Amino acid sequence: MVSGAGSNNFQGKINLDIRDSEPDWGPFAAPSAPDGAPNVLYLVWDDTGIATWDCFGGLVEMPAMSRIAERGIRLSQFHTTALCSPTRAALLTGRNATSVGMATIEEFTDGFPNCSGRIPFETALLSEVLAERGWNTFCVGKWHLTPMEESNMAATRRHWPTQRGFERFYGFMGGETNQWYPDLVYDNHPVAPPATPEDGYHLSKDIAEKTIEFIRDAQTIAPGKPWFGYVCPGAGHAPHHVFAEWADRYAGRFDMGYEQYREIVLANQKKLGLVPPDTELSEINPYLDATSADGQPWPMLDTVRPWDSLDDTEKRLFARMAEVFAGFQSYTDAQIGRILDYLEESGQLDNTIVVVISDNGASGEGGPNGSPNENKFFNGYIDTVEEAMKLFDELGSPETYNHYPIGWAMAFNTPYKLYKRYASHEGGIADPAIVSWPEGIAARGEVRDTYVNVCDVTPTVYDLLGIDPPETVRGIPQRPLEGVSFKAALADPVADTGKHTQFYSMLGTRGIWHRGWFANTVHAATPSGWGHFDADRWELYHIEDDRSQCRDLAGEHPEKLEELRELWFAEAQKYNGLPLADLNIFEMTSRQRPYLSGDRTSYTYYPHTSEVPLGACVELRGRSFTVLARVTVSSATAEGVLFKQGARHGGHVLFVQGSRLHYVYNFLGEREQWLSSPDPIPLGQHTFGVRFARSGTVEGAHTPVGEGSLYIDDTVVATLADMIIQPGAFALAGGGVSVGRNTGQAVSSAYRAPFGFTGGTIADVAVDVSGEPYLDVKRSLAAAFSRD
Repeated sequence: MVSGAGSNNFQGKINLDIRDSEPDWGPFAAPSAPDGAPNVLYLVWDDTGIATWDCFGGLVEMPAMSRIAERGIRLSQFHTTALCSPTRAALLTGRNATSVGMATIEEFTDGFPNCSGRIPFETALLSEVLAERGWNTFCVGKWHLTPMEESNMAATRRHWPTQRGFERFYGFMGGETNQWYPDLVYDNHPVAPPATPEDGYHLSKDIAEKTIEFIRDAQTIAPGKPWFGYVCPGAGHAPHHVFAEWADRYAGRFDMGYEQYREIVLANQKKLGLVPPDTELSEINPYLDATSADGQPWPMLDTVRPWDSLDDTEKRLFARMAEVFAGFQSYTDAQIGRILDYLEESGQLDNTIVVVISDNGASGEGGPNGSPNENKFFNGYIDTVEEAMKLFDELGSPETYNHYPIGWAMAFNTPYKLYKRYASHEGGIADPAIVSWPEGIAARGEVRDTYVNVCDVTPTVYDLLGIDPPETVRGIPQRPLEGVSFKAALADPVADTGKHTQFYSMLGTRGIWHRGWFANTVHAATPSGWGHFDADRWELYHIEDDRSQCRDLAGEHPEKLEELRELWFAEAQKYNGLPLADLNIFEMTSRQRPYLSGDRTSYTYYPHTSEVPLGACVELRGRSFTVLARVTVSSATAEGVLFKQGARHGGHVLFVQGSRLHYVYNFLGEREQWLSSPDPIPLGQHTFGVRFARSGTVEGAHTPVGEGSLYIDDTVVATLADMIIQPGAFALAGGGVSVGRNTGQAVSSAYRAPFGFTGGTIADVAVDVSGEPYLDVKRSLAAAFSRD
């Protein structure tokens, strides 16, 4: 007899004949969770301040969130990292974001251990741990944990959801997406949305339906098998997209303005026991007079315009922007309600651990005036009320990419200072959170004042599940968890969880909590470029009593401040807190990254391929450029898109329509700049091209300007003097390249996407950013093609 062959754990018997052998499935069968093990559902909202929802004292109606809160516990001192990717990394790993390479969002990561954007495999995600223990796992919605340069079809999938423990994925890879025309990925490949806005499509609804589908798929086969669902809608991150009827539900609700909203909500929060009775409101512009060490002022983009300084038009506009945001939240809440309904109808809700959080505070990225196109913020522009009013009736529709003004960020973070990006102040890091598990947690509708950080959530879930943190996952030794379980506090509101210190660092801002005290720096966040971190002024607050950081005690307790300042550096040393970075947008986006495309200046694209996304496609970034399309026109009725990059709110497109060649550069969704051939295109083989020759910048602005020229073969058929282009990227999402069709939302209002090219064939399209003259680029490409 031979025993143990093929596995050291094999307990059967192996003889010459299978009839005389005894099988043992133990080493080979899939892992199985304990009988009756609960499901786990993480619901992660985006950019939602603690003063938004009615169950936290806000004025936005959220029946589904209230339903969870009534069956569970609200956390009044829950804290995140102040930004999306870092919070999600800390949540899923149970460790500080800087310890797992996620000190900032994926788009801004850099080549240092604290901000590489690549979560180490020795710090496994909850999905990886539970998949090894018999839970089904799925991720639906926002991911934002894969570097841009690894989010394309040629890249490694090592940090995609399906390689990090999730058996299924349906959602978007980046930090945001158009809610009407999302950039969807299904498992490991991009897919088009299943419908259009005209058909009633919205991403929040799609996410809910896919969540139900994924659960039902598994439960149909294995009823009672537990699952872990990581469900992350885009709400309330910009763009604030929603059907008009949902925004209209809030008509007039915010007419009082953001200062009065704060007063109303603070009173509600005190009644609900969410803040101490003597909590004050912070100023809406607490650091307006602050300057950097070299005299730079507080950024205008981070400055609130007082409500009483606005004229009637501005008040009407700003109130409508809040109505649209509120409608977006309530509509998404209704979709999550459908998930809860399904779980209740199928008998699963009571035995599901539900954790609800927002990944950071309300966002100030709309600037002082808000914007119908949030991408202006990331190109360094402050939007004007005049431009926004042109789209007043379209706010929230596919025609906008909208964001409310920064005053509403202060309001939705009541009573705290500042907003998303600021880890130095509660407005960035103190956010709503709810924990519910009817079968395992006795408390209902209660509030816990325990200090909790997002890295404590997964250790608590392990504790609730009775799982010891694993020593190895997929055979890889694991680092210790850094979060602390607060399971004891769920049962006993005065329980000491053992957590006494938490350090914070984000985009140049810093803070540290220790036993009820909080020390922080006064420093403008990215994209300030302030630097001079050694010159930062530190403040000190007894945060246990002064949640809104109104009473700076630095002068009264200098020894306590010095103790916490030194503790910050000690914790930063322990958790990879350095280097600090507050680079401006242009400094950050120009830093070298390991793009698969390298640093070349010429790119070639082909039809019948997936869209080439941001991080893999050419980036114009204000430079001179040439686009060359080799096309055979075989019909006089040929039409369609030859090449597009970007979308409706910033992009450019070369297309055929009405027998003529057209090029449109859409500047930030505000201005379509046209070049069109005067005569019909001849049949046959051609090179269609466009050339932008930069001559400088617009006087008094950073906007690149130059001459645009449209070519058919070697002949200029149209020119446009003083053509302007964006200095930065076309978008944070949806800015990819496609050939032969317009993926996503149409770049130009002249056609309806996808407007695929017919009546001919496209060989390829080349984009060159070397700055060489058009004819030289054309000859070089022709020579290269001839060698091929």
